[in-house]
Amino acid sequence: MTKKVFVSGCYDLLHSGHVEFFRQAAQYGDLYVGIGSDKTIEGYKHHKTIYSEQERLFMVKSIRYVKDAYINQGSGILDFLPTLDIVQPDILVVNSDGGNDDKRRVCEERGMEYVVLERVPQQGLQARSSTDLKKTESQIPTRLDLAGTWIDQPYVSCFASGWAITISLEPTFEIRERCGLSTSTRNMIKKIWPYNLPNMDPEMLAKLVFCFENDPERSDGIVSGAQDSIGICVPGLCRHFYNNRFWPDRIETCYDETVLSWLEQHLVMVPMEPRQPGCNVLEGKDITEPKVKALTKAADDCWQAIMQRDLQAFAKAFADSFRAQVAMFPAMIQGCVASYIAQYEHQVLAYKMPGAGGGGYLACVVDDATAFVTQHPEAIRLTIRRPGM
Repeated sequence: MTKKVFVSGCYDLLHSGHVEFFRQAAQYGDLYVGIGSDKTIEGYKHHKTIYSEQERLFMVKSIRYVKDAYINQGSGILDFLPTLDIVQPDILVVNSDGGNDDKRRVCEERGMEYVVLERVPQQGLQARSSTDLKKTESQIPTRLDLAGTWIDQPYVSCFASGWAITISLEPTFEIRERCGLSTSTRNMIKKIWPYNLPNMDPEMLAKLVFCFENDPERSDGIVSGAQDSIGICVPGLCRHFYNNRFWPDRIETCYDETVLSWLEQHLVMVPMEPRQPGCNVLEGKDITEPKVKALTKAADDCWQAIMQRDLQAFAKAFADSFRAQVAMFPAMIQGCVASYIAQYEHQVLAYKMPGAGGGGYLACVVDDATAFVTQHPEAIRLTIRRPGM
């Protein structure tokens, strides 16, 4: 009796690597495929699918190595469990980069064989992966502000000068609009350089972007803070000092690999709902010298904690910076934000909202980013952009 073989995946950007994987898996028996639903992919990977689940089902079913295919009705990385109940396979096949202990455990519990295949392209064809194909999209980085947010506005730094601290992030996740990650500045950059930043001095590039975004003919009269263009264009960890001017007096960077890797291991982001239309985070602002000095001290403490790789001090300064922001701009917390904070505040060491707040993401300091993301699949690991990338 022919054995039943099962594989599962998104198959949104269907390519030759998928077909070769199906061919190899089908050598073990009749092949059945579970396909991630539109809802699951959007919730797990934080982006909408390119092709609908029905289109993906049609394409996968049309491949001659596939006996039948189904839309998985579960959620998360084990969304295929209900499909296993339907197919009742003898073998689960995974790619070498798609296996994990949870899948192995499912096989043990159900008496299924667990087979891991290496990614090997069909002879004469180029190796393909969905990740590589997505790299044809814009690779313009984004930024996460760690401390000192708002100090880049002269109406804040006129009370006390101080630093803003940012990290430039590789676009390894879907960068959603109105979510505090400088998407307006990033979109301005894409008008000039759609796919990649030009190879030039990062500080000069940041100033060019700042001047381009803040066109003197801009009708709304708003000047975007320089921390956005600097945070995007200057790689690594960066701090910039503001003293009642739009452009900082000086910029300092840290490219130390031990520091950058340490930050990546202790920072994650959790998606929230975007800032809603009509949201005005400036409403009710209360900017005073003591509050601005609290903000600048938190930024000083944050930088020192990072340099010393002191996790507890980093978490405290991170939280202090956010409290100082909210003390000046209480409208940063509105709508859904409080409920998200309540959900995560006891599971992380510290949290803040990127940018001006009002929604978007909750940036969190955690003991171990790898463990946190395993426990919270909705969370996002961050990759800091290194010089030359």
